[in-house]
Amino acid sequence: MAATQKYDEVEVGQEIPPVDYHVRRVNLVMYAGASGDFNQIHWNERFAKMVGLPDVIAHGMYTMAQAGRFVTDWAGDPGAVVDFGVRFSSMVVVPDDDQGATITVSGVVEEKLDDGQVVVGLTARSGDARVLSKARAVVRLA
Repeated sequence: MAATQKYDEVEVGQEIPPVDYHVRRVNLVMYAGASGDFNQIHWNERFAKMVGLPDVIAHGMYTMAQAGRFVTDWAGDPGAVVDFGVRFSSMVVVPDDDQGATITVSGVVEEKLDDGQVVVGLTARSGDARVLSKARAVVRLA
């Protein structure tokens, strides 16, 4: 599989439109099973509040994965991502209702490198909070 985004057609400053990723408690339970991270703050409201959280929160790596999915969907190839890193700056609070929470991810091409690669800066928000900071991906384009 190869990237569908073409290096020659991408410009520095180009915005990648935002995408909403919805997360409900069931997604957190499934992620806990896949990752092996069964910390109660990710599924038990009573426990989360007991330790001072506003409610159950999404796994940080689950949130990071949504930003990664955003980049790979844009590039057209999961193998196109050469480097990816974030810092966690806020929590994604997931209420126990039919709505859950929304993680909105957007991006901008920050730099074009010489070898067909670009640096994409990412923004991830949930509600009024920026949940990832210093989020960057290096992507090899077609």
